[in-house]
Amino acid sequence: MTEHQPRQLAFDFPPGIALGPDDFFVSEANRLAFAMLRTPGDWPEGKLVITGPIGCGKSHLARVFHLQTGARVIAASDLVDGPPPDGPIVVEDMENLPAASETAMFHLHNHQRNIGQPLLMTSALPPARWPATLPDLVSRMQATTVAPIDDPDDALLTVVILKLFSDRQIVPPPNLAPYLAQRIERSFAAAADIVERLDKLAMAEGKDISQRLAAALLDKPVDLE
Repeated sequence: MTEHQPRQLAFDFPPGIALGPDDFFVSEANRLAFAMLRTPGDWPEGKLVITGPIGCGKSHLARVFHLQTGARVIAASDLVDGPPPDGPIVVEDMENLPAASETAMFHLHNHQRNIGQPLLMTSALPPARWPATLPDLVSRMQATTVAPIDDPDDALLTVVILKLFSDRQIVPPPNLAPYLAQRIERSFAAAADIVERLDKLAMAEGKDISQRLAAALLDKPVDLE
């Protein structure tokens, strides 16, 4: 943990939520992806793609895999051709792979297969919707096993809201996260949006974050931009 990270806060987590490595919260929405991440020796051809919407925890899972295996983590947008390291690799945000990097990704894929080391990829989109056009790369990517992270259930959404408050170093009232989880769209983006808007509203009005303030915001959303 770096000195700039928010301190860990103690929460009463909803029933059925487990704490995985590096405080990754496991629920039915992400249980498959988390389980597959933990067993890279079982991945077909040694590769796996974790897919899911922005904010669902893909990067968090990439860090769990890094801690588990020592894997090098690379952004797809930064991928360049060259001698790859001899070990596990994570390539994040494959939907952002530049056209100029497709050959480098093809070589990396083959290198990992040849040395018997796992290749983990993350993306907001399934491989069939990636913009890659290099035929050999496309065929190999579309043959990769996909572990989706689904839209959050109420339990995971509650924990995500708690985490978002924690990231802002806010300790919300005990019942606020479940209250919000039951009243917003069931998505990671909606959770991020409500926490941001509630934080802005509280600062603009000089009030503490509360269920009453949240009720007012949900009844009549306020644009503070």
